[in-house]
Amino acid sequence: MLNDEICKLREKLNNSIINGDDYEITYKISVELDELIAEYYRIELDLAKKGKTIKNPKIKRRNVAKV
Repeated sequence: MLNDEICKLREKLNNSIINGDDYEITYKISVELDELIAEYYRIELDLAKKGKTIKNPKIKRRNVAKV
């Protein structure tokens, strides 16, 4: 599930920062995480337009105005 992938990648990024990994590695993980989060919100926006939402308490959602 996308939410689980986001949580795992967030943990990987945190560990990379804490361990002082090479900048390129940390940057690559950060970009991957950004892409997953963007995908999550694209899906959520599409669902919001249809009057539905993603139900996952792990990730806080921002308010999405109905169009």
